Amino acid sequence: MGRYRGRRSVDGTRGRRGAGGGRARIALDLRRAKRQRAERRRLWTRLQLAHWAALSGICADRAGKARLARLISRMTGQDRGARESALAELELATLLIRAGFRVALLPESQARTADLECVLEDGRMFVEVTALVGSTRRLGRIVNREESGLDSHTRQREPHVLASRLLARVHQKARQLDHYAAPVVLAATVPHRDPSDTSRDHPFDQELDLKTLAGTLTLTLGKLRHLSAVLLSLWEVEPMPFQSGVRLANVHIVERSRQRAAYPRVRLLVLNPMAEHPLRADQVERLRATL
Repeated sequence: MGRYRGRRSVDGTRGRRGAGGGRARIALDLRRAKRQRAERRRLWTRLQLAHWAALSGICADRAGKARLARLISRMTGQDRGARESALAELELATLLIRAGFRVALLPESQARTADLECVLEDGRMFVEVTALVGSTRRLGRIVNREESGLDSHTRQREPHVLASRLLARVHQKARQLDHYAAPVVLAATVPHRDPSDTSRDHPFDQELDLKTLAGTLTLTLGKLRHLSAVLLSLWEVEPMPFQSGVRLANVHIVERSRQRAAYPRVRLLVLNPMAEHPLRADQVERLRATL
């Protein structure tokens, strides 16, 4: 007579397999995040060299060279906000040069002034560059608290946390740019998330309705007539599929796939139709080339 073998619990087996599968997925996510951080470090080094090569030739005066040296120094510092702001300024200056502008790095002073002066033929414009870097954990708590108890349809009508921060930054920066008698462009960058932030539910991972954001910015710019345009570079957003075919004539959007890690996921140019000093057609065309 054969030996009796006890039957293994099906539920227990599935539970152990499920736990093992969960640990395997977490390990796979961690390896993927490690590879992405390594790739970003390589891209960071390559961008530094590219910006230095493009800008060192145009900073002929002593003030321009000093400003460029300070920006490069900030990119190697410990303050992440200063690093991202310096990188955004150098990157945009490089793109504007390649688009055909003559770019000058304006010297820093106690008075709040723009960062770049851009000349195209006989016209000029000023550009203020800013980077949105903050506590993502705090933002996550705010989003979770505001969305708790809401159904999915109601959540779609709630303001996106990133859109709210962008609008707040536009209002903040607009106060220091109201004394120019020339077109003024505000360039805002939302950089990669902090590599040390390992939270899986990141607030910027929410789908962002780009058309709603563009429409809200257009209405906001109508009240800030000294701003001629807003240029956004969004690196890790997830664009929401367009719900309608309506297109604003003053808005230009370029989306890229996630595989093109060397470029922002979305670049957005919103022109102010009520600007006191509107951009010329050739300036708009060159700005569109930077997207």
